[in-house]
Amino acid sequence: MRNKKNRSSVGGFFITALLIGAGAYVYFSAMFERNAPVITLQTNGYWNLKKPLPLKIEDESGIKSYKVILRTKNGESELLYNQLLYPEKAVSLKLEPPRGASAIKDKNIEIVVQAQDASKWNFLNGNTAVKSFKLRIDKKRPQVNIVNNSYKISRGGAALVIFKAEDENLKELYIKSNHNKHFKVEPFYKEGYYIALLAWPVQDEGFKATVVAKDSAGNVRKTYVPLYLKNKTYRLSKITISDKFLNGKIAELAEEFDETQGVEDPLERFKIINENIREKNEALIHKLTSDVPQEMISDFKIKKMYPLKNGKVVAYFGDHRKYYYKGQFISEAYHLGLDMASHAMAPIRTQNGGNVVFADYNGLYGNSPIIAHGLGLYTLYGHCSSLEVSAGDEVAPNSVIAKTGKTGYAMGDHLHFGVLVQGIEVRPQEWMDKKWIKLNINDIIKSAKKIIDGK
Repeated sequence: MRNKKNRSSVGGFFITALLIGAGAYVYFSAMFERNAPVITLQTNGYWNLKKPLPLKIEDESGIKSYKVILRTKNGESELLYNQLLYPEKAVSLKLEPPRGASAIKDKNIEIVVQAQDASKWNFLNGNTAVKSFKLRIDKKRPQVNIVNNSYKISRGGAALVIFKAEDENLKELYIKSNHNKHFKVEPFYKEGYYIALLAWPVQDEGFKATVVAKDSAGNVRKTYVPLYLKNKTYRLSKITISDKFLNGKIAELAEEFDETQGVEDPLERFKIINENIREKNEALIHKLTSDVPQEMISDFKIKKMYPLKNGKVVAYFGDHRKYYYKGQFISEAYHLGLDMASHAMAPIRTQNGGNVVFADYNGLYGNSPIIAHGLGLYTLYGHCSSLEVSAGDEVAPNSVIAKTGKTGYAMGDHLHFGVLVQGIEVRPQEWMDKKWIKLNINDIIKSAKKIIDGK
């Protein structure tokens, strides 16, 4: 009797252990994982019913089946359904617009995604996930109309454009050049109107500007800015460099820069200064002069610029300089400003007020204050002997901001006068010409405002 009781106890214990082991196996086994599939639809909440939406379904035990349903006011329709013969841990799909998408008038729809995994959990039925996505339908492209623009733009020069852009879901708005420069635009005069200065880099052979408007649904409108192109030619200078120059000014400059420390070859030092250091200095200038205010403006008034009284032009904008040593080509660079000379340490005045964005030493440019005048227009004053302003200062028109000098890469006392539009150097001569300013800036704005007002 006692033996029978013992055998029964052992048998009960064995069965209990077996059940616990089976339960542990089911609980911890990957075959019985309990996590529902993860459903991801790549969307920002808008759909133009033209481009497919990327859909991804993931699960550690593998996706067994999935279904995608479209819900509109008129009911439901099945967009996708699939039962996989072999479960996959990740399924990537392109959710194509439904047939007859053009006939959908709903402004809001719902996408419902259902997925079942291959887990043995839930009595071998697996885990199920259902996720709903509410989307706003926008099939209409933004509207863009050019109101007015400068008649022409010269290579190395600037132009102005004013246009209207409309879209209830407008997301991006800029002007793209054929060299992939994105010009920022600024709100102008009344709601829905914009203004921008454009610049044709002197190094580029051609120029084309296109207003690009994108909405949240991915609809795009591209509108060409009708500018007549004047392919102005610039001087090509072949300059022979001497040992005196290499062992004098270049050796002096080489002491300032980390990049030339330990470089003994005079020609190599010159190449580093003329190319690497110049590139670094200009990168800083371009960064400082690329900002465009975003508050609405109703006008943009700029006076004729002439920063150096009785200044004589000693070097022109756009000169393509090629340097030779004993007949061998060594290096090249573009001169991206207008050099003017008067007497030593002559006062430099800005005819237009603005905000000082930089007032410090910048390598080859020496002491060089930079002033923002609005609308992405900046002026630069290089090689100054002393500065009368600091970064962050607001300067009034006709203020003395610095004195000429020969700091940086300068052989004699002079002013390097630069004008930049959204980080691109342009011809200072245009902004020193009262007639050019009237025809290309003042008249364009005046005429555009009349058009906008319906006069």
